[in-house]
Amino acid sequence: MVILIKVVQLLLSLSILVIFHEFGHFIAARVFKTRVEKFYLFFNPWFSLFKFKRGETEYGIGWVPLGGYVKISGMIDESMDKEQMKLPPQPWEFRSKPAWQRLIIMLGGVTVNIILSIFIYIAILSVWGEQYLPTSEVKYGIAVNSMGYEMGLRNGDRILTIDNKEVEEFSSIPKQLVLEEAKTIQVIREGNKMDVVIPAGFISKLIQSKSIDFISVRYPFEAGKFVLGSVAEKAGMKLNDRIIGINDSLFPYFDEFRVALQRYKNQKVKLLLVRGSDTLKLPVTIPAEGKIGVYHKELSAYFKLKEKSYSLFTAIPAGFSMTFEKTGDYLKSIKLLFSQEKAYESVGGFISIGSLFPDAWNWLTFWSWTAFLSIMLAVINVLPIPALDGGHVMFLLYEIIFRRKPSDKFMEYAVITGMVILFALLIFANLNDVLKLFR
Repeated sequence: MVILIKVVQLLLSLSILVIFHEFGHFIAARVFKTRVEKFYLFFNPWFSLFKFKRGETEYGIGWVPLGGYVKISGMIDESMDKEQMKLPPQPWEFRSKPAWQRLIIMLGGVTVNIILSIFIYIAILSVWGEQYLPTSEVKYGIAVNSMGYEMGLRNGDRILTIDNKEVEEFSSIPKQLVLEEAKTIQVIREGNKMDVVIPAGFISKLIQSKSIDFISVRYPFEAGKFVLGSVAEKAGMKLNDRIIGINDSLFPYFDEFRVALQRYKNQKVKLLLVRGSDTLKLPVTIPAEGKIGVYHKELSAYFKLKEKSYSLFTAIPAGFSMTFEKTGDYLKSIKLLFSQEKAYESVGGFISIGSLFPDAWNWLTFWSWTAFLSIMLAVINVLPIPALDGGHVMFLLYEIIFRRKPSDKFMEYAVITGMVILFALLIFANLNDVLKLFR
């Protein structure tokens, strides 16, 4: 069921993005009275799942969920309609239009994707607002896994700044470390302020590991909810009880307790609890999976979260700002692929994208990722690769500057080359996903 929920979210999100992207090309073409022969969600080699014709355009849904397309008359694209190109140019064809009009038509898709992202962020902010944990509120310090430990951080460190710059939102710290290729982290450790120097080449190693939880917030373990059949609840544990240890060993924080619990699988232990002003010892047999069936409380029970609400009026500039910020972050991540050793190993395909969506349906998370994927689609499409919008834009700029069109034969070869490159990248990205499943 979890996989099905993720797949449905992925397909719905990509369908929305593809339809809006292709609509951008479609509406620009229609503005300049250019004929659009087909408008398809997904590709339809040999047959379509659904189609109908209205006016000059055939609308439909293909059976290969790898994107979508609009077929514009008189344009050399992935349809490779060579027969049409052999005929004399017609006034309604793409090739008959001035270069500046063709440029706008080709940029229509990415423009609409950016506009869509802005609108989604405006809606998110006006409906849900913002809520985050300020870095200054992380009073118990951080918890780190092996990657965070190797970086030089320790459990209980309180992060002050990164490269001597404050990071307001705690969840932005991993992004700041990676995208800005940080060199130092300023922390308080055991009451003393110190610099943690990030080892040379570590950011590259971090990217390859795709570890997103190398730094997490540390907090006590208070019972907020029991799962059905919880061994702790059956043993007498109650909501709001705080776990501080096992047998005679103290583990007052959730990260410590979770790790320690794995050492006691299939064993009978005594959980050390604090209930009100009393300290209790609760006999419990730890199951083979090393879990006692207790959820900790929400972060808001331990920390003062910062909340900000928006009216529609104030959400508009904030939506623009958020879109430009996310676009900048994505451009920096692309730069890292070329500047960091073996960063290309972190490239993922549909499995990686699908894993971004939560196990249970959450509209806030769905629209947040859809907005970011819209930015990704826009940026990828303007890359100067033939067969992408950016490839066509590159040749159109050449035509505008040098006042000379590339030949139709050259464009055919360029599109074929671009398609080969794209399919190679698609295979590489998805093969990376498959290989990660076996590592």
